[in-house]
Amino acid sequence: MLLEIDQAKTGYGSLEVLHGVSLTVAEGEIVTVLGPNGTGKTSLMRLLSGVLPLWSGRITFAGSELGRLTPDRRARLGLCQLPEGRGIFQTLSVGENLDLGLAARKVTAATARADRDRVLGLFPELAGRLTTSASSLSGGQQQMLALGRALMSKPRLLLIDELSFGLAPRIVRELFEVVRELRETGVTFLVVEQQAAALKVSDRTYILRGGRNELTRASADLLDSDELVASYLR
Repeated sequence: MLLEIDQAKTGYGSLEVLHGVSLTVAEGEIVTVLGPNGTGKTSLMRLLSGVLPLWSGRITFAGSELGRLTPDRRARLGLCQLPEGRGIFQTLSVGENLDLGLAARKVTAATARADRDRVLGLFPELAGRLTTSASSLSGGQQQMLALGRALMSKPRLLLIDELSFGLAPRIVRELFEVVRELRETGVTFLVVEQQAAALKVSDRTYILRGGRNELTRASADLLDSDELVASYLR
């Protein structure tokens, strides 16, 4: 397994919010973590990226124990997060935001240009706006930029927190189609969502409620059971 989480607990101050969560992600998979607001999905992402400490349990990524690794060391291993709310730098240009994705890599100028061209091929709407301030982009374009910046880091596992946040259904479908295409290039994904749109591209789904695993199923099985999904998103 590329990522293994075994009985992980964490929280804020003295408040425990994840109560022994366990999940796995195999190389080349798209795995979804589904659940309503307040169930611990974002806390799980923060735990994996190193923002929150591991109180107990075990997390391994590509054979390395993550528990005591700093966020920058996790990034160098190929673990990258696209945070909820996009997290782009509004005062920087589109091109400058993309270049920030190279921070954890040592590359030549030629490699940087090739990587940027590859990302712009995925998001042609950004190609003519490299010198434009990121603040001038639409919500959908900002999410494209955030995803593009994450891809510039050449992640082995990309953690995506609420890709659909604040976006029109058409844009959400387009972004998840890009995720599907990227899986074919060797990128593995762990996607947390409160909408069921991710089920159409993912292999397996974990449902969290109250900071605990409630259910694990093949995504296709959940997609065929609207009532089941709705019952866990209430």
